[in-house]
Amino acid sequence: MAVNPSQKPTIREKALAALKRLSSFRLDKLAPAFWTVTSIISLTVNVILIALLLILGQHLFSIKALVGDNLLRGLYENFILMDQAYISTVIPVETEVPVQFDLPVRTTTNVVLTENVRISGARVVLQTGGLQILDAPTSIILPAGSSLPISLDIVVPVNTTIPIKLDVAVDIPLKDTELHQPFVGLQRVIGPLYWLLAPDIKEPSDLPFCQSNPAFCEAYFILP
Repeated sequence: MAVNPSQKPTIREKALAALKRLSSFRLDKLAPAFWTVTSIISLTVNVILIALLLILGQHLFSIKALVGDNLLRGLYENFILMDQAYISTVIPVETEVPVQFDLPVRTTTNVVLTENVRISGARVVLQTGGLQILDAPTSIILPAGSSLPISLDIVVPVNTTIPIKLDVAVDIPLKDTELHQPFVGLQRVIGPLYWLLAPDIKEPSDLPFCQSNPAFCEAYFILP
């Protein structure tokens, strides 16, 4: 159907046309502004990060001395020394040991009488002057202090306790105990971090770059 050019647009059509022009205007204006703000923020963040890296780079050897040389090196080397250490001490032992056995005794010895001993029914032979008595029964008295040789063949039961008091010296290498494996495991955990910080690099002159640019490195790095 043909549209009459003289027909005026309605209010609704005017409103839709205005909204379209406003949307187009906003998109055209906001897009460049958005990208401009985003670029500025990105550049600002990058500049801050670069500045932080430069500042940290100046304190590289201070950080390395604190973490690598002091902390990690101390842990790594002490774990090695602990694995190579010995437990050396003296343990006092004080106890009683029960003893029970039969002790056979076979020997000859002399016994001394502590008092007079009367022997009844003894048979004696007496010869004196013209008197002679043969195998006559009598009673005799052995005086105290007399020494008599005897033969012993007996079994003596022993049931007692023996007190023991002594000092026992102990010298145990830790590498031969169950602590060896934990110490080695700790060395393997700390070792990579320790060697990652290059323990041979202790000053700027140890860096290959600084060997050709000593003046720059001396001015840039802050040593501890």
